[in-house]
Order: sequence, then C-alpha cells, then structure tokens
Amino acid sequence: MNTEDLSHYQDLVVTAVTAVGFKILAAVAFWLIGRWLIGLTVNLLRGSLERQKVDSTVLCYVGSIVTVTLNVLLVIGILGYFGIQTTTFAAIIAAAGVAIGIAWSGLLAHFAAGALLVVLRPVKVGDFVSVAGVTGTVVEPGLCTTVINTPDNIQTIIGNNKIFSDTIQNFSINAFRRVDLKCQLSGAADHRAAMALLREKVAAIPNVLSEPPVDIETLDFTLVGPVLAVRPYCHNDHYWQVYFDTNRILREALGEAGFPAPMPAQNVIVTQGV
Repeated sequence: MNTEDLSHYQDLVVTAVTAVGFKILAAVAFWLIGRWLIGLTVNLLRGSLERQKVDSTVLCYVGSIVTVTLNVLLVIGILGYFGIQTTTFAAIIAAAGVAIGIAWSGLLAHFAAGALLVVLRPVKVGDFVSVAGVTGTVVEPGLCTTVINTPDNIQTIIGNNKIFSDTIQNFSINAFRRVDLKCQLSGAADHRAAMALLREKVAAIPNVLSEPPVDIETLDFTLVGPVLAVRPYCHNDHYWQVYFDTNRILREALGEAGFPAPMPAQNVIVTQGV
C-alpha cells in the first residue's frame, strides 16, 4: 500500500468518525433539550390544571402519563435522526409490547389499578391510610405504584394492584376516630370512683372531642382486678397526641388520687399433714 492509499483511508476514517461524533453530540443535545422541554411542558400542564382546581391525585397521574409518553416520542425521534426507520421501530415496539405484556401481566394489572385509583378515588394525596399492610400518608399515586410516607418518615412504594387486592382503610375521610386503650385496676380499687375520675381527666385532654363523649367502661376481669376500656374520640391529625396524653393521664390521675397499684397476687394455702 502506497502513501496515497494510506492517506486516502485515513481521510475516510476521519470523515466517518467525525460524522458519527457529530451525530452523537447532536443526539446528546437533542436528549438534553428534549428532557428540558418535557419538564417545562409537564410543569405548564400541572400549573394549568392546578389553576382549574384539579385534584392532586389526578395531577400526579396525568403528569406521569404525559412524561412517559413524551419520553418515548423523544427516543423515537433520536433514533430516527440516526437513520433508523421509526415505522419499523414502532412495529418492533408493538411486537415487544405484546411479549412484554404477557410476561409482565402483573405490571399491567398495577397500571389498570392505577386508573381505578383515579376513577374511584378510594385514596388521594394527603390522606392518612392503611393499605397493603402499610400505614402512612399518601404522597403520590402513580401509573403503577403509590408512594406512602409512614409515620416514622420512611418512603414506601406499593404496587397499585396490591392496594385493590387488599383492605383499604382511609382514616382521613371521617370527621373523627376513636383511641382504644386499656387500664388495669387493682381488685381492691373502687372501680366506680376510678371510672368517674378518668372520664373527667381524659375529657380535659386537649383535642379530645366532647361529642361523642369519652367512653370509660369495664372491659374484662383478670386475676389482678377489673380492666377498663378507655376510649376518647379525636380528629385523625391529633390521634397520637391524644393517645400518649391519655396513657399519661391513666398513670398520673390514678396514682395521685391514691388508688392502689394493680399487682398480681396469689393465695398460697399450706396444709400440714397429721
């Protein structure tokens, strides 16, 4: 191979590499600009829906659908820029979608459940719920999953199909809820006086509702003495404050009033042989 041929091949390689390099740089630029435009579009859409007082749950769901759709179109556009036939690519996607749909039927079930979340709205953003064994505040219902923040501030992601296949408890729907506690009394204590005292003290706890009134009733009997059911009512936002304050009152009120502490006791009978 002479010098002219070598130089010719070098020019061809440089030209090809330069062309590919420019295409790659252009694809990266298209991707970055496209992602920015997608983010801008989604933000504008959400802003428009918020001004129309659209529910937050619907906002999250619509935002997810638009984001996924525009990203798919962006990828197809970049592939078309590289010379890949988008019609062929679309056919491949359709065929792959059928195969993936069969393999990922569970994912499609989550997607369908996500649509039902929007239509039936058993839970919405900001609700305090218990679903699929998880209790917390709904942050974002998505296409296939729902994000929940638990009371100990752990983000938990649940498949939407699990939400509909299990019991849903929404604590934010009703105006109030009941706090269920127990109080063990000594068998030597005056249970009527203890019940009257606890009704007064528990009703005075901040955020305990006057209607319905506080329930203090005999729940059970043990070897130690009677067990009282202590049931104040409050709004869901104040549940744990009322829960802990009521426990504190049970300990302090009975102790300060001089009621005997409940202690297990056994009678031992000793018989002496003749």
